[in-house]
Amino acid sequence: MATSRSDPAESTAKNGPARRTWPDWYGDLASFRESVRRKAIWQLVNTLVPYGGLGYLMVRSIQIGTTYALTLALALPAAAFLVRTFILFHDCVHGSLFRSKRANALFGRLLGVLVFTSFDDWRFTHLRHHATAGNLDARGFGDVWTLTVAEYLNASNRVRWLYRLYRNPAVMLGLGAVFSFALRNRIPSPGVTRKEWGGIVLTNLLIAGVFLAVAQAVGWQTILLVQVPVLWLAWAAGIWLFYVQHQFEGVYWARKAEWDPLRAAMEGSSYYRLPIVLRWFSGSIGYHHVHHLSPKIANYHLKSCYDAVPALRARRPLTVAKSPFCFRLKLWDEERQTMVAFP
Repeated sequence: MATSRSDPAESTAKNGPARRTWPDWYGDLASFRESVRRKAIWQLVNTLVPYGGLGYLMVRSIQIGTTYALTLALALPAAAFLVRTFILFHDCVHGSLFRSKRANALFGRLLGVLVFTSFDDWRFTHLRHHATAGNLDARGFGDVWTLTVAEYLNASNRVRWLYRLYRNPAVMLGLGAVFSFALRNRIPSPGVTRKEWGGIVLTNLLIAGVFLAVAQAVGWQTILLVQVPVLWLAWAAGIWLFYVQHQFEGVYWARKAEWDPLRAAMEGSSYYRLPIVLRWFSGSIGYHHVHHLSPKIANYHLKSCYDAVPALRARRPLTVAKSPFCFRLKLWDEERQTMVAFP
C-alpha cells in the first residue's frame, strides 16, 4: 500500500476534519496544473465564434421569414456551444483557464454575461461547494438539495412536498433551470461581501445593456425567439450535468467528523463517460473526480491527467445509458450509506 502525505495543492474545507493526507500518486497531478495561454485562447475562439455565428444565422432565419423549425434546429448546436462557454467560465472561476489571475477575472466576468452568472458571486458559492462536497454537515452551498432519510421522515408535509417537487426531473430541468439561471443568479448569495454584491450588479447591468443594444438592432421579439430556446436548452443541460456529477449510485456522503477529502473527490464525484462529441462540448467535465481532486487543472488537461494516472482510471464510470436512473435516487440513507428512492 502506498504511503500518504500532506496535501500540497489547494486547501479544502475549514469545516472538515483536521487530517489532510493524500496517496503518493496525488503528486502526479501537479504537472497538469500548468495553464497554457495558447490553448485557452484557442478554446475561446473555437467556442465563441461558432456560438456567435449560430446566433447570427438564427436571427437571419427569422428576418427572412423561414420556418421557425429551422431556427429551433439551430438552437441545439448553439446551446451546446453555450454549455462549453460555461465550462470556460467555470475554469476562470477556478483560476485555471489562464495562468494570469487578471486574465481569468476579466474573461470570467465577460463570459458570465453570456451564461447569465456573476463571476464573483458564483465563485463564492462554487468554491464553497468544492470545499464541502460530500459533507453532510456543510450542505447548502452550490449543491443539489439533498435530505437524509431521517430528515425527510421528520420533515413537515410542506417540506416533503417542496422536496418532491424540487426532485422531480421535469421541474428540475424545466422550471428549475430557468429559476436558477434567470432569477436566482440575479440576486447575491447569502453571506457574500460587497465585492460579490458589486459583481451581481455589474453582471445584471451588462446583461440588460446587451439585450437593449441587440433589441434595438433586430427587435426584442427576435431576441426572445432566438435566445429563449438556446438558453433553456443550455441551462437544462448544465443542471443535468451537475446533477449526475454528485447524485449517483455509490456516491460518498459523511458527517463532518468522518469526512475525508480524498474520498469526497474520488467517490463523491462521478466519472461521467461521454461520447467524444459530448465530451468536447462539455469541456471534459465528465472527469469530475479529477476536477475535484485538483480544481486547478484546466478542462484541456483533464483527459490527459486521467489517462496518465492509473488510480484515476480505476474509477467506475457512469455511462450515458445508466445516467437517467440517477433521477430515481432521492435521499441519503445514513444507515445503509447509499442513495435511495423515496420511502
